[in-house]
Amino acid sequence: MASREKWRNKYSEWFSWLISTAEIYDYGRYPVQGMGVWMPYGFKIRKYILDIIREKLDSRGHEEILLPLLIPEDLLRRESEHIKGFEAEVYWVTHGGDTPLGVKLALRPTSETSLSYMESLWIKSYKQLPKKYYQVVSIFRYETKATRAMIRLREVTTFKEAHTLHADYEDTERQVLEAIEIYKEIYDDLGIPYIISKRPDWDKFAGALYTIAFDTVMPDGRVLQIGTVHNLGQSFTKAFEVKIQLEDGSLDYAWQTSYGISDRIVATLLSVHGDDRGAVLPPNVAPIQVVVVPIPVAGGIGEDLRSYVDKVVALLKSRGFRVHVDDREDVRPGAKYYEWELRGVPVRLEIGGREVEESTVTVARRDTLEKTMVKLEELVDHLEEVFEDIRRNLKEKAWRFLEENVFRTTSLEEARKAIAEKRGIVELPWCGSDECGLKMEELIDAKCLGSPLERPSWVRGVRCPVCGGGAVTSMRLAKTY
Repeated sequence: MASREKWRNKYSEWFSWLISTAEIYDYGRYPVQGMGVWMPYGFKIRKYILDIIREKLDSRGHEEILLPLLIPEDLLRRESEHIKGFEAEVYWVTHGGDTPLGVKLALRPTSETSLSYMESLWIKSYKQLPKKYYQVVSIFRYETKATRAMIRLREVTTFKEAHTLHADYEDTERQVLEAIEIYKEIYDDLGIPYIISKRPDWDKFAGALYTIAFDTVMPDGRVLQIGTVHNLGQSFTKAFEVKIQLEDGSLDYAWQTSYGISDRIVATLLSVHGDDRGAVLPPNVAPIQVVVVPIPVAGGIGEDLRSYVDKVVALLKSRGFRVHVDDREDVRPGAKYYEWELRGVPVRLEIGGREVEESTVTVARRDTLEKTMVKLEELVDHLEEVFEDIRRNLKEKAWRFLEENVFRTTSLEEARKAIAEKRGIVELPWCGSDECGLKMEELIDAKCLGSPLERPSWVRGVRCPVCGGGAVTSMRLAKTY
């Protein structure tokens, strides 16, 4: 990967170049601002990521559903704090053809209100709980800040939102912990590093008791929120009369959680693993895991070479590898190498006359660019080992970058300087008061991400740099998207 300074200044340009040139995502040319188009190669990356997400949710008893896109205005307004949080971002449908609608319809900004309404019809007893639903859909928010491909959109096309319903508060707390573990497993499978923080009260999800967020540091040093978990308490169930009969026969409002991941998971995957040559994809989400490049002999791909390539490909496909053969004869091998490195294909196999004669293949890794000659009978075992090593290597490099970009200090001036010069995340001792947290944002010119889930040992006996009171935890701050 290029130096931090270079990536800080060039990351946005690099990301635009990558998603366009590698035909992942077409952004900025569709004639509605803040909306992009997933191209076939990018759509497959997205699919394999969603496969991981679905597997993690399904294995823990979540059920996939599909709610309507349109939400009547009166439904959206039932939870007052929620609508206040989204009112400025809602897209409204006011006409059906030429006919004005009696009730305005919102394009869903999220689905707590829709599902709570349906749960009031579906769920009547504690015996039906817990219920865990999820969907992967588009949501719409009139984003007023500068839009960015996959990162800040007006149509979020890959919104995984999970919603759960429980008989009591204790079970929602258990569910929050489960959601955090699910997200950790998802990001670990993708090699994406993360910081987990409890958002300050002034920045929690509208209508929630509290919000837990996953953040990561991008190559330019800015921080990106990549997932959230919310304990909703009874805010929505009271608004929508989601009452259940409890075990003792009494009636009470049910309790809820929700948690979401968006297109940002794809942007983060590409960004934290990419390099100057392009994408570097973990094998488990690569649309093509192995690309085979025949090296023409005497100006062409002869029968012996083609027959041997077919044998290699058949072997790999029989063992479940996703394989593509680039046998274009009007493109030089070097140009093919460049193209497949750009697209992040984990392994390239080069096969020429020497490989045919010796019954070998040349294996080139995308992450390290190392080449190894391997006997055909050893190829499958070798690739399985290489895939595992690529995943380990990408994960370790990404975590090392994150850890190098987290700075702890007790000084407001040092924190301000670190953010200005290095970006990343700065962590300060905090007394826990909103007033001091908001003052930190002002003095350091950065956004408060929140606090660790457990009190960090390093703040014991340390004072809040704003008010001088004893620190009860720490506050993380960063330049964000």
